[in-house]
Amino acid sequence: MNFLLRVWRQRNAKSRGKLVNYEATDISPDASFLEMLDIVNERLLLGGEEPIAFDSDCREGICGTCSLTINGEAHGPDHPGAACELYMRKFRDGQRIIVEPFRARSFPVIKDLVVNRSALDRIVQAGGFISARAGSAPEANSILVPKHDADTAMEAAACIGCGACAAACPNASAMLFTAAKVSHLAFLPQGDPERTSRVLNMVRTMDAEGFGNCANTYECEAVCPAEISVSFIAKLNREYTRAKLQRTAGE
Repeated sequence: MNFLLRVWRQRNAKSRGKLVNYEATDISPDASFLEMLDIVNERLLLGGEEPIAFDSDCREGICGTCSLTINGEAHGPDHPGAACELYMRKFRDGQRIIVEPFRARSFPVIKDLVVNRSALDRIVQAGGFISARAGSAPEANSILVPKHDADTAMEAAACIGCGACAAACPNASAMLFTAAKVSHLAFLPQGDPERTSRVLNMVRTMDAEGFGNCANTYECEAVCPAEISVSFIAKLNREYTRAKLQRTAGE
C-alpha cells in the first residue's frame, strides 16, 4: 500500500511548526501505524534527513505513550484502541493521512509529534498515596468489597493515562482522566482514609494545569482506548461536592 503523509514537524517547543509531505510506499497492510512511521524514518535516515520524532513504548496499547492525532482523531479512526494498535489496512491505498501531536494547551509540543504530558502525572501526584501506616500487606480476603464496587473500580483503573480524552475535548478537559483516577480509589475501602483531600487536591491541580471544563460532548469517551465511561465524570462531581461540603462543615 502507498500513502501520502502530512506530518507535523517542529524542531523544538519555541520554534514554529508546519505540516510536511512524505511518501510512505510499499507498506504492508498488516503493519501498525507506528511500524509504518518506523519505515518512513529508516528511509529518511538513509537519505540523510532527520527522522520524525514520536513517542512509543510497549506498542501493545497498555502504556498510553503513542499520543498521535491521525486525520483529526486522537489515536486515529479505529476505536477503541491506541495508535500502536491501528493497522494500515484501516486506510485506503493512496489515502492522504495527516499526523499531528495531541492538541491541548496543557500538552506543549517538545518536538514533532512528541508532547509533554507531565501535567497528567502532576494530577496523580496531587492525589497522593495512603500516608497512614498500615503495616504489612493484609490478606486480600480480609477486606470484603462488593463485587459491583470491585468491578467498577477495575473499570476506572483501566485508564492508561494517554491523554486522548483531553486532546479530543473541544475544551481540552482532563475530567475523564481525573475522574478515572479518583473513582478507582473512591470505590474501594483502601481509598477511604484520604478520600476528601484526594479529590480536592486532584481537581485543584487539574484546573491549575490549564485543562478546560467538561463540555459534555462525549468525545473523550469516544476516543478512550480503555473505553472509560463518562459516567465516572458524574462520580467525580459527586465526590467533589461531598468533599467540599465536608470540608466546609469541618471548618
